[in-house]
Amino acid sequence: MSLNHLLLRRTLKNFLRINGNLLRHQSAVNINATRTFITSPSFSLLDPHYGCYSSVPLRNFELGKSNSIFSRCIHSTVTKLSDAAMEPKLESADVEEDDGLMNEFLSRFVWIIRGKISETFPDYDKKTVDAMLLMIVEKVVSEMEKGSFEQSLKASTENRDWDLSEDLWKTVSEVSNMVLDDMKKATKKEKMKGFLLSEEVQEMCRFAGEVGIRGDMLREFRFKWAREKMEESEFYESLEQLKKEACTQEENNDSPSSVEDASEVKSEAVSLPKRRGKIKYKIYGLDLSDPKWSEVADKVHEAEEVLWPQEPKPISGKCKLVTERIFSLNDNEDPSPLLAEWKDLLQPTRVDWITLLDKLNESNRFLYLKVAELLLSEESFQTNIRDYSKLVDVHAKENRLEDAERILKKMNEKGITPDILTATVLVHMYSKVGNLDRAKEAFDTLRSHGFQPDEKVYNSMIMAFVNSGQPKLGESLMREMEARDIKPSKDIYMALLRSFSQRGDISGAGRISATMQFAGFSPSLESCTLLVEAYGQAGDPDQARNNFDYMIKIGHRPDDRCTASMVAAYEKKNLLDKALNLLLQLEKDGFEPGVATYAVLVDWLGKLQLVDEAEQILGKIGAQGDALPFKVHISLCDMYSRAGIEKKALQALRVLEAKKEELGHGDFERIINGLIAGGFVQDAKRLQGVMEAQGFTASQSLQMALRTSQALRGRRLP
Repeated sequence: MSLNHLLLRRTLKNFLRINGNLLRHQSAVNINATRTFITSPSFSLLDPHYGCYSSVPLRNFELGKSNSIFSRCIHSTVTKLSDAAMEPKLESADVEEDDGLMNEFLSRFVWIIRGKISETFPDYDKKTVDAMLLMIVEKVVSEMEKGSFEQSLKASTENRDWDLSEDLWKTVSEVSNMVLDDMKKATKKEKMKGFLLSEEVQEMCRFAGEVGIRGDMLREFRFKWAREKMEESEFYESLEQLKKEACTQEENNDSPSSVEDASEVKSEAVSLPKRRGKIKYKIYGLDLSDPKWSEVADKVHEAEEVLWPQEPKPISGKCKLVTERIFSLNDNEDPSPLLAEWKDLLQPTRVDWITLLDKLNESNRFLYLKVAELLLSEESFQTNIRDYSKLVDVHAKENRLEDAERILKKMNEKGITPDILTATVLVHMYSKVGNLDRAKEAFDTLRSHGFQPDEKVYNSMIMAFVNSGQPKLGESLMREMEARDIKPSKDIYMALLRSFSQRGDISGAGRISATMQFAGFSPSLESCTLLVEAYGQAGDPDQARNNFDYMIKIGHRPDDRCTASMVAAYEKKNLLDKALNLLLQLEKDGFEPGVATYAVLVDWLGKLQLVDEAEQILGKIGAQGDALPFKVHISLCDMYSRAGIEKKALQALRVLEAKKEELGHGDFERIINGLIAGGFVQDAKRLQGVMEAQGFTASQSLQMALRTSQALRGRRLP
């Protein structure tokens, strides 16, 4: 006889001894009614007539695989009913210790079975239902003791004298399985909560928050990390279990029967809890008067505060009216008095303030920024570094540098040192406004924290160097990106190439062009044009022409800007014949010069004092319906001044003075020298004052030319 049957026999004896008086004292009506309904062939907890099939989802039940589960269920149920009826003192020493797992199993199982019986027989009182429970248990245990449970179940439909129906057996077994599954899920959930609160998972979450991972993504990562830790722990626990089993098998190697009995007991211990303690609750549920439940409730509450965010307080009454007044404020009104009144009424916490800010952000962006800045000094808001960096980022993206620096100043006054996220925001902000020194300071702060810049940070710093006229420093950062296997974008390559080209640095432009091709970017019309401009600025028209021809060879058709760059390269060496031959060749291929090419020709012809030819080119620009570029007016003023054509020279000069903000130092020098050469000394002197007012200083040669012209010719009248 198996250990399972021995346990059932002992349980049945205790049950009959303890509950004999109860059965004898039941009223005859109740006992007879109970026997009648239980032994009736129509008694079924799954009968659709009673509406139980649709309300209780039952699972598939295989009889051959459920004996151990079913036996333990019956054993637990008998013990539970005997304790509920008489509450005797148990004699065995094995049941002196409380077992919380068994208590939970019994509580769930008996509660579900009682509910099913009450729904099936709603007209019977509690005593009758209790008697029915006892009768069900007595019949089931008697069949299990005989070892003929399978055969009895198969013959239940044919043998009308058999006591219990097949559906009743299935219901009890399915309830047992359902309770066990729910307990396993609850155990796994509690175990998962423990790993969610573990130090390793919290440390990873803190790091993820520092690098910018928040919200739903952080929550998903947190559960993923906790699940991985739990699976790792279960793996090592299974290894320990295998080790213990191997040791036990070696010790009992000489006794096969002992090994078989031990494996059976072990399988029972793994699948179902063993009762070792007193059940101190009634059949309707646990007795929550025990002090230990208050401790459990406190622990659950603390865990929920960590796992789930706090809910904002409901707003009603006068506080709701104050909230509506806050939302109706104008941009120029001070929200401080209303915020103070709102605080006194609601006594808000951080979650209440954040809820108010979110609603303000949706309705009034400007008011949101004002309130958010005021809350930085509010104690109940519990300000942290993220609140400062978020405001700085918002102001930086909207190009409000003064507001962003004011927030930074408050942050420094509080003694808060910028972290990685704040420094990243500052790099982008100062790079965007062209403040190279502050951008470098923020970039160095990032590196001091051990943070490896990402592609966006590199791009911002490279553009800061490019905009400040230091493309070589930007190129060094680009090489650092490539060393870290971060591929620069095409825009970064083009920005560096453009910067080198504008400065005539042909070596730098060549390096960037070669690097682009190695990176997989084919030469484009823009990159080829920049190389032509670079060689033109450097005064090497032959190399500029080689790049120009190479561009045509690879299939790019020169546009007006590229042709103008090539003509400007020839202008550096005054090779007018080559420039004209190039234009004639391009016109044969269908090219039509545009404003950019004509502007270069006007400037070149003006320097050669070919006034008539230059004016013919101006006529072609006018025929195209385009306005004269600003640079053309500089060329015309210089040409007409040197040619002594006063009316046209002064007309061009008035156009330039109207747009004096667009003039650079070289433009002022050229115009003043042209006026001096044409004898317009008074106009030249006046324009020198405009030049100094714009923040430029005249060169020594220009100052000497002005003094010489005044000494020789005197001041020219207008």
